[in-house]
Amino acid sequence: MFVRAYLRASTKEQDATRAKSQLDDFAKDKDFPIAAYYTENEGGASLKRPELFRLLQDCSPNDVLLTEQVDRLSRLNEGDWETLKREIAARQVRVVALDLPTSHMMLSKVEDQFTGRMFRAVNDMMLDMLAAIARKDYEDRQRRQAQGIEKAKVSGRYKGRPEDTERNEAITRMLARKMSWNDIVAATGCSRSTLLRLSKRMKEIGEVSP
Repeated sequence: MFVRAYLRASTKEQDATRAKSQLDDFAKDKDFPIAAYYTENEGGASLKRPELFRLLQDCSPNDVLLTEQVDRLSRLNEGDWETLKREIAARQVRVVALDLPTSHMMLSKVEDQFTGRMFRAVNDMMLDMLAAIARKDYEDRQRRQAQGIEKAKVSGRYKGRPEDTERNEAITRMLARKMSWNDIVAATGCSRSTLLRLSKRMKEIGEVSP
């Protein structure tokens, strides 16, 4: 049985490795060294998480997916959560989260088949519950944010997210040097929509040929 650690943060600006020492300490305490780390900066409400699925593809039956909190694994809607659960079940992966004590028993070797099934059933139920709570928290925050923006617009106070002028000037120089978009994304962490916007701006002011 190999323990594979999954570390996730939602944005490029956040440190996805923040909880690594906590996972290391937990694994050491349980005497199960971590075999590999899978780290990515992707939103938990999306199934498009290459490192998570690479982890699952690397797993053999009874390997452990170790994560800090259930919401690092899922802020998914019900349909996407069911899809992810089917993938986990098909590969017979055990999910262990530091914030879910019932999952810690999945690191134990249970000889009795009945007890093992009971452990899995209890853990699956608790995972479902925490995944649902994580999704509700995500939706509540999205709703409050939208309400705040709408209120600010009505009062004339909403100005949107301030532009990162220093980064955008560097991107503009890269575009002017004809660097590929893939290389710029890799170097700066910006989105392709940002590249498109800056490229259009450059064409409008005549910095690049159309």
